[in-house]
Amino acid sequence: MADLAHNGSFLFYVLAAIGLCSIMIGLAAFLGGKAKGRSKNTPFESGVDSVGTARLRFSAKFYLIAMFFVIFDVEALFLFAWSVSVRESGWVGFIEAATFIVLLLVGLIYLWRIGALDWAPKSKPLPSSNTDQSK
Repeated sequence: MADLAHNGSFLFYVLAAIGLCSIMIGLAAFLGGKAKGRSKNTPFESGVDSVGTARLRFSAKFYLIAMFFVIFDVEALFLFAWSVSVRESGWVGFIEAATFIVLLLVGLIYLWRIGALDWAPKSKPLPSSNTDQSK
């Protein structure tokens, strides 16, 4: 009997969510603007007309930095969970957390050494003018 009440409330929740979404989409289609104009379908952002295409190519560095953020954010989450239960985990938990931190530091040092954290492009040395004027 308890399962029926639990499943019934879940079914009611799902039906209510579907009904609410349907009502909002239907009202938007019914009450939405129908005006047509020459500049109605042009993109407009904060009072500035768009220039160029939206298909910009980003450097892989942007994605690399995003992945670093996710990795180290998850690291912080694991270390926070460990710090909450540090007394229950004892020395074994401390050694595991220290090993985890050391592995992440080794990975960070590796990425730093190969230049994955360098934002600016490497500057090329200026060509020296070795033109000998005496000849």
